[in-house]
Amino acid sequence: MDDERIHKVAWDAFQAGTAVAKAQGLYGAGQDLLKDAFSGNVHGMGPAVAEMEIDERAGEPFLFFAADKTDPGAYNLPLYLAFADVMNTPGLMLSPKMAKGFRFVIMDVNHTEGDRIIELNAPEDLHDIATLLRDPERFVIESVWSRAAGTQAAVVATSRLHNIAGKYTGKDDPVMLVRSQMDFPATGEVLQPFGIGHFVAGGMRGSHNMPLMPVRLNSTISWFDGPPVVSCAAFTVHNGKLTGPLDAFDHPFWERVRAHVADKGMDMRRQGFFGAAMLPMNELEYTGIMEKLGQLEERFRVRGK
Repeated sequence: MDDERIHKVAWDAFQAGTAVAKAQGLYGAGQDLLKDAFSGNVHGMGPAVAEMEIDERAGEPFLFFAADKTDPGAYNLPLYLAFADVMNTPGLMLSPKMAKGFRFVIMDVNHTEGDRIIELNAPEDLHDIATLLRDPERFVIESVWSRAAGTQAAVVATSRLHNIAGKYTGKDDPVMLVRSQMDFPATGEVLQPFGIGHFVAGGMRGSHNMPLMPVRLNSTISWFDGPPVVSCAAFTVHNGKLTGPLDAFDHPFWERVRAHVADKGMDMRRQGFFGAAMLPMNELEYTGIMEKLGQLEERFRVRGK
C-alpha cells in the first residue's frame, strides 16, 4: 500500500490523459486533478484510491469495481447485502467461517480533519450498521474484514472531491476492491446486489438521485449526464501475476437489469426538481441554488411584524 512507484504511474497516466484531452479541447479536462505536482502518493490529489495488502491464497479471485457519476456511498448497500444479509448471501449460513460474520469499518467522510471511523460487527451490530449506512453521503464503508480469518475482504475509495477542493469539481467516481470465495462471499453473492439498481447520488450536474446501472467495461455516459454507472472487472492473482479481466457485467442476465434500471431512471427524472429527485440542499454540487436561497432569505418576513 502507498507504493510510490505505483502511485506515480497512476498520476503520470492521469496527467498524460489530461494533456491529450486539453489538446482536443474536451470539456472539463483534468478537473478532478486537484494538485499540480506529485508528492509521493495520490491521496488528496483527486484520483480515487482503493488498495489492500494481502497474503495470497492458492486461488485469489477478486473484483474491481469502478463507478462514474456518483460518490463512495454508492457501495454501502451492495456491501451490506453481500457481507451481512443472509437473504442475499447464503454463505453466511452455509460456510462455518462466514457464519462468524464480518467487521465493518465505517468512515464519517464529512469529518475533514482526519479519518473519523467506527468499527462494527455483523451480525451483533447489524441495526447500528444499518443506522449509519442509510446516510450514504456522510457514512461510507471504508473496508470489510473477516472475523474468522482476520483478513481484509474489501476496500473502498472514500475521498469526497468537494471536501478536498472546497467546491464542486465533479463527482467522486469511486473504486472498490472485493476479494471473493472461500472465507468471503462467492462472486455471485457480491454481484447480486447490483441487480437492484439502487438509487444513489449522481446524474445530471451531480445533483440528482438516480439508479446505479451495472454496465460493461468501457461503456459510455450518454443519457441525461448519467445514469450513474458501475463496471466490474474480475481477476485472479497467482504468484503475483494477474489473470483477467473478465467483464462481470457482460452476461445476458444483466441486460434485463439494465432495462429495469433505465425505466427507474426515466421515472425519477420525470419528477424533475421536486422532492427526492434531487439531492438535499447541503449535498447539491452546484452553488447557484445556494446563492439563490441566500437572496430569497432576505425577502422573507414574519407576517404581522
